[in-house]
Amino acid sequence: MFLIFGISQNEKQLNFDQLAICKCCGKYGHVTVWMRYTYFMLFFIPLFKWGKHYYVRMSCCNADSEISPTLGHDIEAGNVTSLNLDDIDFGCNNKSIHRCSNCGFTTTEDFQFCPKCSKPLE
Repeated sequence: MFLIFGISQNEKQLNFDQLAICKCCGKYGHVTVWMRYTYFMLFFIPLFKWGKHYYVRMSCCNADSEISPTLGHDIEAGNVTSLNLDDIDFGCNNKSIHRCSNCGFTTTEDFQFCPKCSKPLE
């Protein structure tokens, strides 16, 4: 008799979507929550999962950050509908982002005036 079993890892997107301005790139993006886990399978059928880790990922630049297991479990259960992104550290070198109030051009360079429309940058 042959037994086919194994251990593998997988990633699953949870049912959570929030529109926000990214702290890393300064663009609008969707905030999604992902769960990474390890599972045991027998005859290619997953039997049980362990080692769950929850991550928040931005769709614009794929910046991600791990969140607490209790918050991740609440999101998975559908109890949390929005996140405060100021509490989450994405670990990007957050250079000061300059944005033109006239044309919307964004840059991390140290320009005083917009290269597109020559108006002063914020």
